Amino acid sequence: MIVYSASKAEFVEHVKFNQIEKVIEEEVWRKLKRRTPKSEITSWKNSLQYMFNALLDHAIPPSAGVAIEYTIPLTSRRVDFILTGKDAARNDTAIIVELKQWSEAEVTDKDAIVRTFLNGSIREVNHPSYQAWSYSALIEDYNETVREERIGLQPCAYLHNMDSGVAINDSRYQEHTDRAPVFISSDAKKLSDFLRRNIRYGDSDNIMYRIEHGVIKPSKGLADSLASMLRGNREFILLDEQKLVYETALDLAEKGRKNPKQTFIVKGGPGTGKSVVAINLIVEATNREMLTQFVSKNAAPREVFKARLTGTMRKTHIDNLFRGSGGYTETENNFFDLLVVDEAHRLNEKSGLYGNLGENQIKELINSARTSVFFIDEDQRVTLSDIGTVEEIRHFARQLGSEVTVLELSSQFRCNGSDGYLAWIDHVLQIRETANISLDGIDYDFRVFDDPNELRNVIEQKNRRANKA
Repeated sequence: MIVYSASKAEFVEHVKFNQIEKVIEEEVWRKLKRRTPKSEITSWKNSLQYMFNALLDHAIPPSAGVAIEYTIPLTSRRVDFILTGKDAARNDTAIIVELKQWSEAEVTDKDAIVRTFLNGSIREVNHPSYQAWSYSALIEDYNETVREERIGLQPCAYLHNMDSGVAINDSRYQEHTDRAPVFISSDAKKLSDFLRRNIRYGDSDNIMYRIEHGVIKPSKGLADSLASMLRGNREFILLDEQKLVYETALDLAEKGRKNPKQTFIVKGGPGTGKSVVAINLIVEATNREMLTQFVSKNAAPREVFKARLTGTMRKTHIDNLFRGSGGYTETENNFFDLLVVDEAHRLNEKSGLYGNLGENQIKELINSARTSVFFIDEDQRVTLSDIGTVEEIRHFARQLGSEVTVLELSSQFRCNGSDGYLAWIDHVLQIRETANISLDGIDYDFRVFDDPNELRNVIEQKNRRANKA
């Protein structure tokens, strides 16, 4: 969705007569039904004045298109400024401009990360060039219209309040600044030249409209990256009933594409391989050109997968595949082909930092996808706000006209398949009475440590042998 869309000539008029921030504020209310904070209005006024100056070059055609605050599909990320038109060869082109009001930045040893003063303190944040490039990569990865119609995307960043570009242009960031040049205060003419070189003719073919209303479908490149991540990695091989759950989920996802909606509930305790099935589903669904995401309330499971994928896939791919459970309050019905929900027992009723958004996370997830897969262990509900139960999922599935399928993962892989050990745990914790009142005959090393450092040392020693502790 785009908050503000106009021609360059109209944009220039709005800025020239001090109307731009008021026009955008009205559009935010009309389209999003939300009030804009004063700080954001001030930010628009300042940054867009600098973009106005850059666009005054008469060689940049008045009929070029201007879009402000474009929300990238599948994300909450917004592109600050887009200029559309045709390049010298008359190819459709969109320049993505990331605007920053920073006055200074510091170099770090982390890839694409800088330090700057933000929200009252010094923080580590993405390098603006990486941010601009990642936005263009996301659009290209998920917008089939951009790929099929060969709309060229040219990212850049403009730090109009920054006087020194030493840190931001440090050689360790060259990979990112080569892909998306960064301009500072003294580079105003360079930015103008960059815009003029890439936009030689006006937007006569509604380029931004085509981007905004493009078909959302994952690219083959994304599917190939995911597939290569799994290839030959024994950590992700499916065993026993994992394979049954995986094939059932894919079968239901294919049915869901043609209607009716499908809801698949997979019950299983810790170590039954729910997460292994989940990541395999994400990969194969993407390979089948399904729009899919991995969902969890807690960040920890998402971060585990991100860590495993780092080095195989670029960060922008990874971030967009994993999402918190509170991000679907405004998603349209059946927008996704498949949502894979891990730890569904930890879902909440309301979303948002203050628990004031949405109606019910289970309902919103089922509504958002043609097929939704819920991995659940009702015994692991740990707070009063956890509402994820099989019955609750069934209730909203019926309400939304979704067919329900239930399977169970029972084999334990985390504990060498030792059902005896798990029975002993249940007995010791008085969850249920079992015949396993001791660990006799069970090949499992159970100890109680007084010192966490000693525990860590023992785990590291075991890991030297099999790397499975």
